[in-house]
Amino acid sequence: MQQPTNSINPALRDFDQLPDAANVRLPIVAALFACSSASIWRGVKAKRIPAPRKLSPRTTCWNVGELRKALAQTA
Repeated sequence: MQQPTNSINPALRDFDQLPDAANVRLPIVAALFACSSASIWRGVKAKRIPAPRKLSPRTTCWNVGELRKALAQTA
């Protein structure tokens, strides 16, 4: 069953329109790679997924351009 479009996170829904310099948080990365947050961290450790950046002590994000490259390699 498909989710209604209004319940999809705007960053995920509009990922293709985001500039390469944009940043997204863990839930978006997990949705893009269709896996759990634990699997994302395992992928980062194994270098299958780009390493995130720390914007502050409690804010971690991934670069959209780097994620696009990683997704293109898995396709």
